[in-house]
Amino acid sequence: MDALMASYASSSDDEDNAETILKKKPRLGGEDGSKDALLLLPSPVTLLDFSSNLSVKNVDSGNRIRSFPHVEGNYAVHVYIPVNISSIDKEELTSFVKKAGLLVPELHAIDTDLPLCPGNIKNKDGAHVDVSTLAEEYHISLSRTVAIRVHQIDSIVGMLRNKLHSQKRYWIEFGKWEVFINDDQTRSFLALEVTTRGLSEISKQICIVDEAFRLHNLPEFYKNPRPHISVAWGLGDITSKLKKVAEELNNLKGNTCSKRKSVWTYPFSRIECKIGQKVYSICKLTK
Repeated sequence: MDALMASYASSSDDEDNAETILKKKPRLGGEDGSKDALLLLPSPVTLLDFSSNLSVKNVDSGNRIRSFPHVEGNYAVHVYIPVNISSIDKEELTSFVKKAGLLVPELHAIDTDLPLCPGNIKNKDGAHVDVSTLAEEYHISLSRTVAIRVHQIDSIVGMLRNKLHSQKRYWIEFGKWEVFINDDQTRSFLALEVTTRGLSEISKQICIVDEAFRLHNLPEFYKNPRPHISVAWGLGDITSKLKKVAEELNNLKGNTCSKRKSVWTYPFSRIECKIGQKVYSICKLTK
């Protein structure tokens, strides 16, 4: 299968209450090399997809690019759905991800940045050790990550809570493995994309967040969002390798999960907003 390519920026943490954001411009690439620009504005990344429409770039820790310059009094804001991995789901998903690591040894786990291939990890005695290839929590972005001023924080948090307080529980279906690449082609990503169940609800939530951002003169999300969680990354443009991996994992899913079409399902339960180093609860469903 030909995995559709979209841009996805790499991740990085804020180190001081300032904003550390990566530039991300979504594009669809055809086999003939043509590219349709969906939206020439930045988008989320990081621990939570950081991005910005500012073009100043700085290399950070060897594999991350920061394009959001520090401005005193500015904070990075990002709205997202947390996605937690249970021990049972983690065991099943890990088998997929380790398979990807064996096929492409240069892949690293999102968040931990550890190589997916267990053979790449050795203890102090030089023996190979196995490691967990999945983080405890991922996220589905509902907004870009952009900069706001300190006086806007209470206003945007209050508005988001007011507009999203009546959310109901629904199931999110990650239907297939997909390949993404950032605009600068410095990082490629292996991700699980939301395909059917939950896509409509997430799209509505994005529209609500867009309205709040628009009223605060902040950039809205993409015109054609593709909700997903990224689970692995590799340096440079290795999309040709990853498309083969995605195809093999999707075939593996079909063989091992004959009773269900999705790779994994997850119950929506809350929305959070990270501003600087602080995380605000926007809505949280109770059982």
